This record gives sequence, C-alpha cells and structure tokens, in this order.
Amino acid sequence: MDIIQSNNDNLLQAQESASPYAVNVSAGSMNSTVSNQWMNRPADETFNSLDSLKAFCNGRAAVSSDAILDTRMGRGGFQVLADRPEGSTMGDIILEHDRGQIKPTHWSFGQLSGLAGAPAGYLRDLPADIAADALQWGLQYNRQKDQVKILETNDGNLRAVTGPDYGRIWHGEIVDAISDLNDRTGNRFKIPGMLDWSSRNDNGTTMYNPEAKGDSTLFCSDRDMFGFLCDDRNPIEIGKLSDGSPDLVFKGFYFWNSEEGSRTAGVAAFYLRGVCQNRCLWGVENFQEIKIRHTKFAPDRFAEEARPALESFCEGSTHDFLSGVEAARSAKVATDEAEAIEWLNRRAGLSRKQAVKAVARHELEEGYKPSNVWDMQNAITAVARDISHQDSRIDLERKAGAVLDQVA
Repeated sequence: MDIIQSNNDNLLQAQESASPYAVNVSAGSMNSTVSNQWMNRPADETFNSLDSLKAFCNGRAAVSSDAILDTRMGRGGFQVLADRPEGSTMGDIILEHDRGQIKPTHWSFGQLSGLAGAPAGYLRDLPADIAADALQWGLQYNRQKDQVKILETNDGNLRAVTGPDYGRIWHGEIVDAISDLNDRTGNRFKIPGMLDWSSRNDNGTTMYNPEAKGDSTLFCSDRDMFGFLCDDRNPIEIGKLSDGSPDLVFKGFYFWNSEEGSRTAGVAAFYLRGVCQNRCLWGVENFQEIKIRHTKFAPDRFAEEARPALESFCEGSTHDFLSGVEAARSAKVATDEAEAIEWLNRRAGLSRKQAVKAVARHELEEGYKPSNVWDMQNAITAVARDISHQDSRIDLERKAGAVLDQVA
C-alpha cells in the first residue's frame, strides 16, 4: 500500500512558538499501537532520542554477523552441545560450528526449538544434555530444510536462528533513513508532547502541548525495534469545527522491524490530533501502512517501497489530503435521519443498531445530524471509541476508513 503524500503548504504560522493548541480528539479514531509498546517495554529497552536509538542499533550491528549453516555437523554445519558442569542438574545449551561456540539467548533458544519441532518451555526444564540431544535430532531429522541462518555476536551470543531465506533488514538501515530524513526537514519529527485532559472545553476541544515532556516512544530489545515520531509543532488546518474554530491535525508515523525474526518490518503514516500521557494516538485520520515480510528480497523492498513512501509523506504536500477531506465534506449522502441510518447500514456496512447509535452520537457531539461522507466517517469512529474489544473496534474503524476511500 502506498503511503499518502503530504505537507508543508498549509501549516499554521505557529512553528516557532510551538505553544499549546486546541484539538478535537473526538474526531477520527483512537490508535493504541504506540501505547501498547509503551506499556510493555522496560526501561532498558527505551531510548530518549533518535540519536541514542541510532547509536545503539548501529553499534550492535557492528558486532553482529549472520551465516547460513547446515544442520548436520561437519564443514559448514553445527552441533548442539550441552555445557553441564559436574554436579549441576541443568546446565546450558551451546551451538558449536567452524568458528567456535555460541550461546543462545532466551529468544534464540525458542527459535531453535521451533525449528527443531520441540516445545521450548519443556526443553528449558530438562537437563542440558537431554535437551541438546532432542534439539540436534529435531534439526537433523524432523526438519524439511537442511540449513538455518544464524545471527551471532563477536562475544559468543546467538541472537537469532531462522530459516535460510530470512531477509534481514538491519535496524540501523531504518533508523539511519529516518534520521537522514529528519535532518532534511529541520528535525521537525520528534517524540510527542501531551494532551491536557483537564482543559476540555465546551466545544469538545482539548489543549495539546507539543513541548510537554512525556515518556519516550522509541524502543529496541533483543528481538525487535519500534518507534513513533511526529511533527506536532506544526499543526495543519483541515477545516472548521461546529463553533468555527479550526480543526487541526499534524503528521506522525511509526516504524517497526526485527533483525531476529519476531515480526515483519514496516512503516505506518497518518494524521492525528493528539497524544495522551499513556501514548494513545487520538483523532487519527488517513492511516496508511506498508508491511514487509522478511523474505529473501526484504531489504530491497524496504529501499524501493517503504523508504521513498515515508520520505514522500514527510517532505511532500498536504494538497492530496486536504482535497480528500474537502471531497468528503462535499459528498452529501443523506437529507434526514432516516436516510443517514439507511446509508450507514447499506453503504458503510454497519448493523442497523450501530447505524442508529452512530447518527445519535454524531448529533450529540457535533450538534447536527450527519449528512455528508465526512460526517458519516466521524459518526462511525465516535461509536467505535465505545467498543472495548480491540478487534471489534478496529473492524468498525476500518469501515470508517473505507467510507473515505469511496470518495477518493
């Protein structure tokens, strides 16, 4: 999927002061992806700047190397051994190959067990020599491919074990590209500020402070990397709210990857209206993403697809996005409540009960019944915010996005 092109020509003239501004977080959708990362990352996986994340990723890559090995011992192969000191009931698993011995991490032991067709939790509770025999047998006789790809460090740690065709994209490739891009845009993209929920106004807006010091949104562990940055000092006006005040959004994107085989690589770019203390993204519009599976040609796909798309989003014009918003506002689809319910039911795919609730919710929040496609999208996302089950909420938010896609 191509990421939208965007920005710079409709920025409010408030870049230098970067003072708090009012945003309508009841519009658009709420995205908890960044919040989930923030909640589940310990301090030693959190980085307070893009520069520190870049230094860590490139530093670890400098002492890491990968190789394809045969699962049978011999030249170009490896053997699973046990390091069980005398008197010990357990011991450690060791992989030995032509260049020496390496010790699996918790993550790579799980991968090794999976490739051997054995449950990692069970093997961890066995004495090392028994577990080593089970792993070696599984890799030699219970596996259809005779090779694996390893990722090891200079000091003897096995970071990852994958299939031989795993296309490794280094974290540093992604972070370097983002850092270069940010340099070209004047370092506009940064760790987000925070919404001030206590400032909620009668018109439904909440103050967002881009200079508030919230927790970092940059993370890296022994199995993956994730980061979120936004251009929140430069809001973009996309229209007016019911009281005539500006409807403001700003650009944001998140990126993810795994050198170790735990997840895909990718980037997602969108417009949003605010970020709260818990790092939930509020008022998200026009969400687009590119996912890259770590197949043999994954590094080429990142260079050819994800990087140019992200550059286009960060450096481009907002014209396409603003035109889409205007088209959605101009596309009238209902003249009364009955027609609005019918349209949401038949065209947007909501149940009749959901459609009735969406129309009522829009009238409550906006002061009038929905009549155009932009109204319908806001009505759907308003109802979606009430759904606690994440999959059901996301399914309804996708229907809201599909409504705008029809206009485009």
